[in-house]
Amino acid sequence: MAHIPLTDGAAGIRGLLNGFPASARPLADLAQALMRGPSSLSLGERELLATAVSAANGCHYCTQSHAAAARELLGPERAQVDQVIQARIAAEDRAAGASAEAPISPKMRALLVIAEKVRVAPRGVADEDVRRARDAGADDQAIHDTVLIAAAFCLYNRYVDGLATWAPPEPAAYAEGGKRLAAMGYVP
Repeated sequence: MAHIPLTDGAAGIRGLLNGFPASARPLADLAQALMRGPSSLSLGERELLATAVSAANGCHYCTQSHAAAARELLGPERAQVDQVIQARIAAEDRAAGASAEAPISPKMRALLVIAEKVRVAPRGVADEDVRRARDAGADDQAIHDTVLIAAAFCLYNRYVDGLATWAPPEPAAYAEGGKRLAAMGYVP
């Protein structure tokens, strides 16, 4: 049960956004800009970053919501979503590098390392991490977007879990929401 009354019964951040419209608009606008705005990262790559950060933060609702959207957007490459989640969960006690087990591009692997460092200790992002991402094909926009997505999803994860919102336990419950996110984005 949530720490505060949420009358509409919506799960996760949906219940909070519905219950507190004054904060809903800027939070939704930020998500829309990050996840749907101009970027050198694909929509699926951005959802994969949000999934990895949310999994590492232990936010079940956000992990499952964004994993479902990533699966929709990545299509044939959707298997990497669950592998990234498992790698992040297994790496709970290790710093960065967790994505190495998932069959993803060197660019995404380097960006996931940056995202993990932003999640844990942002000042830990080193010149070497950025160089490695650039060498793997990431441009300045991708590096910027990775850092901002990681930072924003730490905020969203803490918002959802800090107020103990309700979240369906089974991943299948997120499939329709993932399709909706993939098709329509973040602004209601």
